[in-house]
Amino acid sequence: MAPLIVQVVATLLARIRFPWRDAARIGMAVLFFFTATSHFTSIGDDMAAMIPPPFTGAMWIVYVTGVLEALGATGLLTVRFRRAAAICLIALLIAMFPANAYAAMNGVLLRGEPASALWWRAPLQLWWIAVLWWSTVAIRREVHAAR
Repeated sequence: MAPLIVQVVATLLARIRFPWRDAARIGMAVLFFFTATSHFTSIGDDMAAMIPPPFTGAMWIVYVTGVLEALGATGLLTVRFRRAAAICLIALLIAMFPANAYAAMNGVLLRGEPASALWWRAPLQLWWIAVLWWSTVAIRREVHAAR
């Protein structure tokens, strides 16, 4: 729930200064910076337990995904890389979904609490994918369609 709150609050704060698409993109960047940092804290061990076999417990995967999230967040804030960053973050969300499903179905705990239930996590991942697409990738399509 915390990542969604971070995304929504960051988006609303950015909306004070920027149009909705830019605010949404900035909100997603803040979300990914927020989640990236958690990969390098004590919750990282819990994240490693979320990874399905045969890689369960592989901290290197936790670290790599944290770095990829941080790079993606940086890319979202860079005009030249925002579209590519969004596409890569969408791919990352899809690639990491099996870990969320595994955690939900196997009772993995995060900071002593059960991982997000699939009925919540699946629509949340789809929401983030949709926001990334709308705030970056869809813009280029609309520009080309207008020409």
